[in-house]
Amino acid sequence: MRVGMMAAVAVPAASSASAGVEGAGPMGFTAVETAHIAAPPERVYALMIQPARWWSSEHTFSGDAANLSLDPHAGGGWCERLPGGGSVEHLRVVYVVPGQTLRLTGALGPLQPMPVQGVLTLVLAPAAGGTDAKLTYALFGPDLGGLSGPVDGVLAQQLARLKAAVESAR
Repeated sequence: MRVGMMAAVAVPAASSASAGVEGAGPMGFTAVETAHIAAPPERVYALMIQPARWWSSEHTFSGDAANLSLDPHAGGGWCERLPGGGSVEHLRVVYVVPGQTLRLTGALGPLQPMPVQGVLTLVLAPAAGGTDAKLTYALFGPDLGGLSGPVDGVLAQQLARLKAAVESAR
């Protein structure tokens, strides 16, 4: 198995993004990342639901983000094809408002074998010159106190990658 979806590495956020961990404690935390993206919400959303185009291959089980897919409908999944015909569901879609909000539940990558529950929400709001994007991952379960920084760092990296992918796709 490769590094996994949420490898324990801290990655600095892009200069146009803000990072933070809220309410961190031994039973959970909420990681919040924001970025301004120079594109309308509909264009951001269209790329956001294609994780193979912006998620880092470093944070996949297969080692290749091209194996990622997302079915943006309630009950759909953020999944990955694995070598030899295997697969993994990283998150389950529970709420979708196209161009505005995508909410998924589950534990990413190496958090999967842990007795935890997570809610990942991506919200897009029109703003002057583009879109304000907010990514929130609330995670609850035992022994999470030391993971807030690494998880937040990986999420910061992914939001920065989404921003770069959208802005370079003009």
